[in-house]
Amino acid sequence: MVNHPLNASGPSVRDRLHEIVFEADTPAGKAFDVLLIVSILGSVIVVMLDSVETIRARSGVWLTRLEWTFTILFTVEYLVRLASVRRPWGYALSFFGVIDLLAIIPTYLSLVVAGTQSLLVIRILRLLRVFRVFKLGYYLSEARVLKTAMQASRAKITVFLTLVMSIAVVMGALLYLIEGEASGFTSIPRGMYWAVVTMTTVGYGDIAPTTVLGQVAAAGLMVLGYAIIAVPTGIVSAELVQAAGHQPVSTQACPACSAEGHDVDAVCCKYCGERLYPATV
Repeated sequence: MVNHPLNASGPSVRDRLHEIVFEADTPAGKAFDVLLIVSILGSVIVVMLDSVETIRARSGVWLTRLEWTFTILFTVEYLVRLASVRRPWGYALSFFGVIDLLAIIPTYLSLVVAGTQSLLVIRILRLLRVFRVFKLGYYLSEARVLKTAMQASRAKITVFLTLVMSIAVVMGALLYLIEGEASGFTSIPRGMYWAVVTMTTVGYGDIAPTTVLGQVAAAGLMVLGYAIIAVPTGIVSAELVQAAGHQPVSTQACPACSAEGHDVDAVCCKYCGERLYPATV
């Protein structure tokens, strides 16, 4: 349990809500998060069952009721989270804030656009909170290492993807010129689609070159594809090695913006600058 220095009047209602909703250090906070995880799993199962035609025909009404029940509960939870932080926009624009919002929008959107409730499976991403609920600080540290490595790799990955797209454009245009519509290369974009499928070694086989020259070009692109696959792996691996030396992180959430991933000895939030613990009077 996190021991907060309190003023004479004790913690405010907002502080109490934050302790329950964002922290898992107290019995109430852990119970809330465990209940939330069970609800998330239940809602995802409901969405999956609703996609099975035979089950939907037999129990569609009950599944719809359950779906709306979960959505209303998650909507109330989202509003409570906004009310329990001092900077609601900070939480709303955070990773979990966006995920929490996307987890409830599809059901309301289904009133206008049929079928959008299937997007509710995005709720499964909310299970990432399980690392904080069960105090798996080690996994939080590893997640930060991965995040740091991905951020450091952005420029290199961008250059790499630009190169891949350039190759796809050139090879798509080349096969369109060599094969033409007779082999299914009806346009340059269609040729680009074939080039991407070939480079990634997926090989759907829906279109394929039939001329000798086209097959030679395809063989060269296939070999190039194996070399290309190794490039992003090496880039990210190198950054992971550099990021692995960072110190572990705590499970404490900022009471102002709800950000997590702070150093274990941090006093203030590294994202918004607020104190992680209420100041004494």
